[in-house]
Formats: sequence, structure tokens, C-alpha cells
Amino acid sequence: MFSKSVEKEFQELLSRYPSKRSALIPALHIVQRELGHLTDEGVEYVAGLIGLTKAQVFEVATFYLMFFTKPVGKNVLWVCHNLACDLRGAEEIIEHLEQKLDIRVGGTSADGKFTLLRQECLASCDTAPVMQVNEDYEENLTIERIDRILEKLKNKPFKDRRAKR
Repeated sequence: MFSKSVEKEFQELLSRYPSKRSALIPALHIVQRELGHLTDEGVEYVAGLIGLTKAQVFEVATFYLMFFTKPVGKNVLWVCHNLACDLRGAEEIIEHLEQKLDIRVGGTSADGKFTLLRQECLASCDTAPVMQVNEDYEENLTIERIDRILEKLKNKPFKDRRAKR
């Protein structure tokens, strides 16, 4: 299911933990990185690797917002819409992103580059409004800044992981 280098990565991961179960979340991160989201096959693979049932792995995977069980775009945009961000324009930013990307919150752009999501709190109230782009924070957002971020991301080449399946 995975390349030899990824298989080696799983084995190295398991060797770092006295209990295989402790490697569950990092193993799920590897699967998601490789496949773009947690497929049934990926969850089953991790279950066998760790010694858990598929249901036990799926319970953990669906508890955390960072794991996706359906395909998402290459760039996942989480816009904070808690009080501080909302007071400083989060709704306008969300509306602007929906218009620019031609998607609604929860959707993925036709080219597979963007998924737009709301996040209750990104814990960066002093730099509101804020958006998490994949693993990075973009703070003190304005419409102009959003446009620059999108342009940079649109021009960044990427491998469409969805083509693997």
C-alpha cells in the first residue's frame, strides 16, 4: 500500500515508542500526508500496524479535527470565527474567500487546491482575524492580505494526491 521508504518510516516510528498504541496519532499523520486523507484502507493498515481494531483507530481519527476522512484540498484554510476574530472581520474574510475560491465553507475548490473551513478558536486573539493555512498561521488579516496569500498558494505547484486512487 505504501512505498518502501514510507514503510520504513512506520517501522522507525514504532521503534520510538514502548507501546505501539502511543504511535497511533503520528501514524495517522503519515497516512494522511501520503494519501491526502484517511482512507478506509489507511485506517485498516494503521490498525494492523498498531494492533487495534479498525473501529478503535477510526474513533481516534474522527475525534480530532486535524484528520480528514474525505478528500480535502492541498491547502486547508481554517478561518477562526470566535469573538475576537468575528469583531475584527472574520465573517467578511470568510465571504471573500468563498467568492474568490468559488466554494462555500466546508467545500473544496474544483482544482483541488483549497478547502475552506471554520475553526471555533485558533488561540491567536491578539492577532485577529487569523487563519490557519495547513500548518501555518496568517494573522492580522485584511482582504488585500488574503488576496496575496491566495495568489502565492495558487501559484505553488503541488502533486494532486487524489489522482493516486
